[in-house]
Amino acid sequence: MLGWALIFLIVAIIAGTLGFSGVAGAASWIAQVLFLVFLALLVISLLGGRRV
Repeated sequence: MLGWALIFLIVAIIAGTLGFSGVAGAASWIAQVLFLVFLALLVISLLGGRRV
């Protein structure tokens, strides 16, 4: 999931430099959402991990 966030971030940067502001905005929003989902799942897995 973190890989997808990085891909959308790169797409947003490239689209922004080429002048496609709509595509850049959408790609950066998707990258932010995926990164937040990744962080939430990371915290949940750390807190709810199995303890022996």
